[in-house]
Amino acid sequence: MAADSSNMQAENKDKMNEWVRLTSTDGYDFLVKRKVAMCSGTLRNSLSAESNFSEALSNTAHTDERAVIVEKLCEYLSYKSLYEGAKKNEEIPDFQERVYPEISLELLVAADYYDA
Repeated sequence: MAADSSNMQAENKDKMNEWVRLTSTDGYDFLVKRKVAMCSGTLRNSLSAESNFSEALSNTAHTDERAVIVEKLCEYLSYKSLYEGAKKNEEIPDFQERVYPEISLELLVAADYYDA
């Protein structure tokens, strides 16, 4: 009985660790799969279990970006995760068409910081 209970707790913990919360400066939260968040070098380092960062313990990364930038960053990380294993002859849609000119500079700075 105790073994079943510990297995269920381990499963629940694994399911909780499957998702990561990214928080913007204006208070919005974005949930992304851990696999997607790991496409960012900065997020990978801060969410790594080996690091002793609070982000790794809470599965929450607080960003210094507005919600519109975090949303687009999440969208790009999803795009990157989806197409990173694409074959050379596979048609990959251009992501630039999804970026609004009004946020392009701010998004470029965020992409550089998050190593996306």
